[in-house]
This record gives sequence, C-alpha cells and structure tokens, in this order.
Amino acid sequence: MAEENVPQNSESSEEPVPEIMESIMCELCGQDNYLVVYKGALKPEEGGSKVEETYKSSGNKPSEDTIVKCNNCGLVYVNPRLKSEEIVEGYSEGSDENFVSQVKGRESTFLTGIKFIEQFAKPGRILDIGTASGSFLYVAKKRGWQVYGVEPNKWLCGWAQKNYGLYIQPGTIDSLNYPNGFFDVITLWDVLEHVPNPTQVLQRCHSLLKPEGFVYVNYPDYNSYASRIMKGRWIFLLSVHLCYFTRETIAKMLEKTGFQTLNYRTHWQTLKLGYLVCRMRPYSMLLYKLGNFFVNILRLKNFPFKYQLGQTGVIARKK
Repeated sequence: MAEENVPQNSESSEEPVPEIMESIMCELCGQDNYLVVYKGALKPEEGGSKVEETYKSSGNKPSEDTIVKCNNCGLVYVNPRLKSEEIVEGYSEGSDENFVSQVKGRESTFLTGIKFIEQFAKPGRILDIGTASGSFLYVAKKRGWQVYGVEPNKWLCGWAQKNYGLYIQPGTIDSLNYPNGFFDVITLWDVLEHVPNPTQVLQRCHSLLKPEGFVYVNYPDYNSYASRIMKGRWIFLLSVHLCYFTRETIAKMLEKTGFQTLNYRTHWQTLKLGYLVCRMRPYSMLLYKLGNFFVNILRLKNFPFKYQLGQTGVIARKK
C-alpha cells in the first residue's frame, strides 16, 4: 500500500462512496478530522462485488481500503468501510479448514496467554468473544475455568462442539443473554480490530463483568516495530481489520469504557511453518516460492514455528 499522509475530512472528500460502504467518524473521539495514511485501491465504480471480495471473513487478503489516522486522538481506522450489517453477515457463513489445521499451535499459544491472565484472576467464569474454533476455551477449561464462548461463524461453532466437546453460542456479544456481572474475565483474542463498534463491544463487556472483573484484549499493534519496519507490507494490514490500535489508543478506549489498564504483554504465536509460508504469497511471490521450496526440501511443513510480528495483549480491570 502507498503511504499518503494527506490531511482530509468529510467536507473535503469528493469521491463518491459505493452503496454498501459508509463514511464514519472516529470511533474513539467522534471527530471527523483525519490524515490519510494509506490510500486504498478500491474504486467506487467497481461496485459491490469488488468490495465484498475484499472483505471476506477468512484468509489473509492484504487491505485495499483507505486507512486514516484521527488528528485528534490518534486512532487509525478504515474510512470509508463496508456497512456494519454487511460485515456481520460476512463472518457468519463459510467453512475454514485452513484455520482449524493450526489448532495445536494455537493451543500452545493460548496456554501462555491463560497463564498471563491467571497472574491477575483466579479460575472462574470466563467468556471468549469471537472464539473461532474454541482452542482458547479448551485450554482454559483444562486449567479449571468455567468456559463460555460466542462466535459468529456457525461452521466453527460446530467444529468446536465436535472436536472439543464445547458448546459455542453462534452470534455476537449482542446475542448473549447472561445477566450483568456474570463473568470474572472476558477475552477478545484478535477480535476488537474486526468489529465495526469496538467501543460498544467494550461497554457490553463492562456490563457483563463482575465488579473488578478483567478484560483481556489481544490486537495487532500499529506502533509495533514490525509495523513500522514493514509499513504498507505489514501482514496485519488486512481487508478484515477495521481499526488499528496502539498502546495509547487502546488504553484511551479502555478508559472511556470504564476500565483501568493494568499491564501489556508481547504476544508470540505458534503456527506450522508451511502454513506461515503460504501466508507470504499475497505479500511477496519471491519469498513465498523460496520459503515453499526450502520447507518442502527440508520437510519442515509441519514444524511448529514461534513468531512475533507486532501482536500485543493488554489486561484491564473494571472500575
């Protein structure tokens, strides 16, 4: 993606917005004064089919959206973006065999994560928002937690039931009917950047948590070393990401929604090396071909590889 750094607001924007997209205010501060960081490749005249392809819920399609930075609070976000109802619908359908092929690595990753959470909270009721295949809840349950999950993708809910014996409620956080103050901990693993209404999601988490309960948010850090070095080729500049948080902006959003930030952690993830090489393809065909060649020659396709490219976790307490 090409860096722009062009000041702009809604009054100065002359490009028409496709019917299934919308221009938005900053989710954090409500202002409409921003700098264009990356000018998107999506063109209004290409119509809905092009936009819908870009916003597929699975995969690793690099972002073609216009990404802006709020001049008031510093939040980085997609503007314009697909309408909220289109986003939710897109996440609900389809299978994702590639995702579940990596569950062993994810279980290893989540074991480290739950141990971090347990530095602040004893095992109790834990809710995972956007739990995908349920790997985090599977690990948490084995450590004595009472686990609850919600996931918009029906196929992944079924996979969790069949393979982990876990009931995952299909839907979003708005689908839940638990009483206020029901949970000790709520987690959002790489979820908040996907939702069109992160402030509202955190407010709902606040209501569902017990007094002094904890929320844990894992997110791609826009201000990480990986992001600053890779710039427009950073692997987390994805079509499905709507907000890009930094430690400063996530702390502001947590404060705004009634939480006190306690601590951050650098998030390391473990996935099969062959899977990671395949994910290079949209970014560099040369690296993909070289990586694929050596992975196959050395028979390292299923080797569990631990890596870090800018993901950060933050834990906060309900005030």
